[in-house]
Amino acid sequence: MRKPDMILIDVDGTLVDSVPDLAYCVDTMMAQLDRAPHGEERVREWVGNGVERLVRRALVGALQGEPEDAEFERAYPLFLELYAENTSKRSCLYPGVRKGLDLLKAAEYRLGCVTNKAAQFTEPLLKDLGLYEDFSIVISGDTLSKKKPDPAPLLHAAEFFGCDPVNALMIGDSVSDVAAARAAGFQIVCMSYGYNHGVDIRESAPDAVIDSFVEIYPLLEQAV
Repeated sequence: MRKPDMILIDVDGTLVDSVPDLAYCVDTMMAQLDRAPHGEERVREWVGNGVERLVRRALVGALQGEPEDAEFERAYPLFLELYAENTSKRSCLYPGVRKGLDLLKAAEYRLGCVTNKAAQFTEPLLKDLGLYEDFSIVISGDTLSKKKPDPAPLLHAAEFFGCDPVNALMIGDSVSDVAAARAAGFQIVCMSYGYNHGVDIRESAPDAVIDSFVEIYPLLEQAV
């Protein structure tokens, strides 16, 4: 690996385990619709492409498929209201995240954040968990007209930092992160524990896979 000039980091499944809050909101929404709950284990397999996609998956009870328009239009506002009140009540940092970020900052790496989560949820979550001030830029799912796996958010960050994409690094957890990084020309390191719909992220062939965020520092120390 090459030592990067900037590092762009995903949120859900990389820094934060947000599934407990998302699952609570999904199951409460389902109850309000007089539908059976799904439980945290199933919701965990559906997270990773934004809350609209999550609601659609919850309504059909599967990773693929589309609910009726009327059903979605009834459910989505319920979920948004619930999630606005439950963005960070049950979510937590993964082990090693705080120490890993502190090591990167001490080494003077320039850090940005990119997520497909809308800004109205991203910013409160990062602030509540003490992460917001770690980043020079936060790119949410609605910051631009396109989001991951499109490379636009990553290229936007590279432009913000004045960095050639070839000298940039993305840290994520999903096939969407790998696809966005490859399309943007970034290096990509993935977490082994994240939200990738039950598929081992190694199948997407990132440049490296680590088991704890704190492992990113020694990995970069070995980079050239």
